[in-house]
Amino acid sequence: MTKIFTVLYPFLMCILLVSCEKKDSNSIVQPTPQPQDSIPSVPGWTLVWNDEFNGPAIDLKKWEYEVNGNGGGNNELQYYTARSENSYIDSGKLVIEARQENYLGKSYTSARMRTANKGDWLYGRFDVRAKLPYGQGMWPAIWMLPTDWEYGGWPASGEIDIMELLGHETNKVYGTIHYGADAAHHLQKGSSYKLSSGTFAGDFHTFTTVWDSISMAWYVDGTLYFAANATSPFDRRFHMLLNVAVGGNWPGSPDAFTIFPQKMIVDYVRVYKKVKQ
Repeated sequence: MTKIFTVLYPFLMCILLVSCEKKDSNSIVQPTPQPQDSIPSVPGWTLVWNDEFNGPAIDLKKWEYEVNGNGGGNNELQYYTARSENSYIDSGKLVIEARQENYLGKSYTSARMRTANKGDWLYGRFDVRAKLPYGQGMWPAIWMLPTDWEYGGWPASGEIDIMELLGHETNKVYGTIHYGADAAHHLQKGSSYKLSSGTFAGDFHTFTTVWDSISMAWYVDGTLYFAANATSPFDRRFHMLLNVAVGGNWPGSPDAFTIFPQKMIVDYVRVYKKVKQ
């Protein structure tokens, strides 16, 4: 038996090695393409930052939470939390969910996320594709604030609103910039865009702001609806915010017909820099 084993051993080892090599080859997991590989190019622009929300959880290397019940300076009614009940990833999309519930003295909860010191930009193209909540008192926003506040407190250092919606106007969004020496001398420029049919709660739409050293322009689904000159204080870096407010001075409070929970569902956030000529 020892002699037979000695003769057959090399042959058996060869078969075993071939079998293992075949099994290992078939069991190799091919690398999953990075999300950028499937992003259509935008002529004249280079993608510099994005979140496709394809991971299992919110990427805290890109986002941080503002946690408070201060009302956002607008007498809003929600408490912003970092809880998974108020923000989470679902089927490759970010969900910010406003809920009606008693929480730390407030009757509503929601989430407010920002990229401060994780994504900060001076000029560029900002694309966010999202489906928006609806109902009296709902106030979703995709917007930008200065990271360093070099010109002073709000609104002296500026504010860029890529998109705001009032929940009772389901087919209308606003794009605006805010500036001015102080709150008593607040100035703004802006306009609105209205869908010819349907609502912003019924489907996803892409909200875009293009910002350079002299101007800004606002688009919905590639259609330009407003442009404005914008120099100082819009010559410093800004970061992005995503939130769903409940109530406040502008939208007013929810009423008996407002349905909860309400969700802003974000498909992607993409930031581009202009290609140098």
